[in-house]
Amino acid sequence: MAGFATGAGRPLQGRGGSPGFRFALYAILSIAFMVLDQRFDWLERAHSVMQAATYPIELAVSSPVAAWHWVQSSFATRDSLEAENRLLRTQLRDLEVRSMRYDALAQQNAALIGLRESLPPVASRWLPAEIVNIQLDSLRQRVLIDRGTVNGVTASQAVLDDHGVVGQTMHVGPWSAQVILITDPEHALPVSIARTGLRTIAVGAGDSTSLGLPYLPANADVRVGDVLVTSGLGGVFPPGYPVARITEVHKDAVQPLAHVRAAPFAHIDTDSEVMLVWFRHDSPAAPLSEHNGELTTGDRNIQPLPAPAKPTPAAQAGTAPKGATATPAAAKKAGGTTAPKTTVKPAAAKPTTAKKPEKPPT
Repeated sequence: MAGFATGAGRPLQGRGGSPGFRFALYAILSIAFMVLDQRFDWLERAHSVMQAATYPIELAVSSPVAAWHWVQSSFATRDSLEAENRLLRTQLRDLEVRSMRYDALAQQNAALIGLRESLPPVASRWLPAEIVNIQLDSLRQRVLIDRGTVNGVTASQAVLDDHGVVGQTMHVGPWSAQVILITDPEHALPVSIARTGLRTIAVGAGDSTSLGLPYLPANADVRVGDVLVTSGLGGVFPPGYPVARITEVHKDAVQPLAHVRAAPFAHIDTDSEVMLVWFRHDSPAAPLSEHNGELTTGDRNIQPLPAPAKPTPAAQAGTAPKGATATPAAAKKAGGTTAPKTTVKPAAAKPTTAKKPEKPPT
């Protein structure tokens, strides 16, 4: 039992080969592998086979890390794309707004050029104004503009566009003014027919596309297509500025007045800008303004010519006083013929004696 116990308690490492034997075995195997690898590249093929066998394991091990990096890059790319899209959309809106502003400026420039070219020669200066509020109905045809007394605007000032007369200022505030249009039922504009020169009054019909001429007699020379221009009366508009074109003429033998309609040249329902005009009051073409029976326009420095001398009664009768010289003009006025100039000399004074009256025969 003792011997068995001693044999049973011997360590396991003592049962294998000796260390020298194991070293020799490993050395021989190493030398054999090196010889095989040197001659037949056996180790390279074995390495390739082992790499192919271990690639799925390496891929499985590295997949979570690669997947995490891919997710991070995907989110980063998505965030950058969204930020870039937001930036591009913002820039696109800015460009669209800028393009619309450029278009508006181009239209405004063209409108201003048209307004400037349509100014009458009597205008001294002009000021563009933008329409900020519109009131167009059958009872009131008025607009609100963004110019007022701080810009020099006054009441009853002419308002035009590049096609014709729009109206005149009515109520003027510091920064805005109300314009009554020529189509307002309360507005009356002195006009004349360009073809005949016939003067009349155009009254608003409560419609932005028509004017009425209610004061033309039935026998007036008026036709469809005649052009109405300002007559210069009223003290607001100069003469000759286009107002409207006659579109409808109805004459009834029973009615004393004709029914005449006209379409204004001004684009009242589409205008976005109008023009305030100041006129030179010393110009002959300035609108006539009357106050208390006297004209308030014209050059007040002009002096009247002296009146010619009135002819004497003797010259009117064709006789000249003694000692005067008869001129051809006087002779012509007296007798209708021209005679040579003659000088009438006074006769010499002779003494006279008084004679007694003769007695009548008995």
